[in-house]
Amino acid sequence: MLHSRKKHHVTREAKELLDPVYGSSEFGKVLPKHKMPQKETSAEAAYRVVRDELMLDGNSRQNLATFCTTWVEPEAQRLMMECIDKNMIDKDEYPQTAEIECRCVHMLADLWNSPEAADTIGCSTTGSSEAAMLGGLALKWAWRKRRKAEGKSADKPNLVTGPVQICWHKFCRYWDVEIREIPMEGDRYLMNGEEVLKRCDENTIGVVPTLGVTFTGQYEPVKEVAKALDGLQKRTGLDVPIHVDGASGGFLAPFLSPELEWDFRLSRVKSINASGHKFGLAPLGVGWVVWRDKADLPEELIFNVNYLGGNMPTFALNFSRPGGEIVAQYYNFLRLGKEGYCKIQKACQDVAVYLSAEIAKMGPFEIIYNGKGGIPALCWKLKDEKAGNFSLFDMADRLRTYGWLVPAYTLPPNRQDLAIQRILVRRGFSRDLASLLLDDMRRSLDHFGRYPRVKSLTEKEAGGFKHS
Repeated sequence: MLHSRKKHHVTREAKELLDPVYGSSEFGKVLPKHKMPQKETSAEAAYRVVRDELMLDGNSRQNLATFCTTWVEPEAQRLMMECIDKNMIDKDEYPQTAEIECRCVHMLADLWNSPEAADTIGCSTTGSSEAAMLGGLALKWAWRKRRKAEGKSADKPNLVTGPVQICWHKFCRYWDVEIREIPMEGDRYLMNGEEVLKRCDENTIGVVPTLGVTFTGQYEPVKEVAKALDGLQKRTGLDVPIHVDGASGGFLAPFLSPELEWDFRLSRVKSINASGHKFGLAPLGVGWVVWRDKADLPEELIFNVNYLGGNMPTFALNFSRPGGEIVAQYYNFLRLGKEGYCKIQKACQDVAVYLSAEIAKMGPFEIIYNGKGGIPALCWKLKDEKAGNFSLFDMADRLRTYGWLVPAYTLPPNRQDLAIQRILVRRGFSRDLASLLLDDMRRSLDHFGRYPRVKSLTEKEAGGFKHS
């Protein structure tokens, strides 16, 4: 008997499932860059081609310029995925996520020694920049309210800062406030009480010391500034509040320098912002701002939303945003506690101190900040820029060939003449990784010894973002 095999029609979809990876037609074309494609693509193919492009990004763990979290525990990642569909702004639909946000605010208020930690007010944000702007807005509105009550003009507000991160320049431009930024001079890289008083007047809405200046990593002297402003009030009657930009230091000082008075222990400190996704160890996308007590946040800035049948006060610039980062922050608070945060931050500081000691031994470098008394970071300059056979921009460029991003940059006014290089030490950057970086720095020095730079790179040519 003769037998015949029936021909089965293979659909295009089935054929694509059978095609080997990178052997299908979907991988035989250049991805569209400016127009949405006309036809659909399988989920697996779309995922692979996008993932392949992302391989061209740098390795975030070798990015020693960023302040942001680059390592997250798997459990926190799972919580993030489980909250991917939760809109933080919809507190009526997701009341428990809103409750978790409240818990985080009060835990931070307690950590920062608020006299009314269980009853004060604060909120989450998309990061410390938004949190800083909310703190600045509260200062401006409170100042304007006082001026109007006194029958005085409120047309020319100003804000006194040290060498600040770009978000404060944005705040002042967007909300029409004059920024009085204290420039660096000589070996002084921070604000101090004397320089602050030179710039304060009746139109000063507040003073912003930074707990961890991005350029060098050092803490500005909040207590000294507060004392200077106390004296100013006694002499002139001017009552100038302080907002502390604790983007990094807010999650460091309580654990590494608990004796340092920078927070709500100083009555002149009215608000503090911090970044959850920096040394708060949360995934990217969360910041915090907390006020000393409810009276320090003008009521006109607060919106009330329905929450569990009642009203919940909110204050934010963004509207819809994911809740996962806030939940992950709460996970960190529960998972680590004060003990765990102490261990992690101390480990980072120890690595920074180790790096600074080893880099100082290399010869050409002079350490400016060694990781003690500020954030876990270090920065250095060349001992003699003219005598060397390379610049710090050359060193930054050379280290990129090993995968390391170690930024070099010139300082802001009035020290634009000084180029420095900086390393941020974050959770996940171990002493072993630090030793590998040091080996690559020594190889780079050997390279410059064999092939001296005839013409060094400029800051612009070296490229790289310094995160300041």
